[in-house]
Amino acid sequence: MAQNSTTKPDNTPAPRNEAAAALNEEGSVGKTTISSAVVQKVAGISAREVSGVHALGGGVSRAFGAIRERIPGSGTVTTSGVSVEVGEKQAAVDLDIVVEYGARIVDVAKAVRRNVISTVEQITGLDVIEVNIAVNDIHLPEDDDYQENSSRVE
Repeated sequence: MAQNSTTKPDNTPAPRNEAAAALNEEGSVGKTTISSAVVQKVAGISAREVSGVHALGGGVSRAFGAIRERIPGSGTVTTSGVSVEVGEKQAAVDLDIVVEYGARIVDVAKAVRRNVISTVEQITGLDVIEVNIAVNDIHLPEDDDYQENSSRVE
C-alpha cells in the first residue's frame, strides 16, 4: 500500500507539523523554497506588531514609502526598513526601526527580535540565525501635530 505524506509508516495520521517538515527532508517527493520577499513581509509585519515601534525604515525610505502609498494601485510598503538573507534552511534579518518616545529602546529591541524570530520560524519553518536592529529615530507626539497643521492649502 502506498504511503502518502499525511500518514506515518503504521498508517496512523501524522501531526500536521510532522507532515509539513517531511516536505523539506532529503529523499522526499519535492522541495519547498521560500522567497526572500515572503520572509521580508513576515518580518516587517511581526516587527510592527510590537508595542513601542512607530515605523520601519530610515528617513529616506519612509519618505518614499509615504509618497508611494498615496499613488493609487501601488499598495502599501510592507518591506521598507527590512532586509533579509534567505538560504535553504536559515534566514538572517536586518531591521531599521523608529521607536516611540518614552519606550525603553532596549526592551523594544528585545521584543522585536523575539517576535520576529518566533513568527518567521513558525510561518516559514526557516531557522532565524540573527535579527539585527538599527534604531534610526525616535517618534515624538508633536511630530503628528506638526504634520496635521502643515497643509499648504486651506
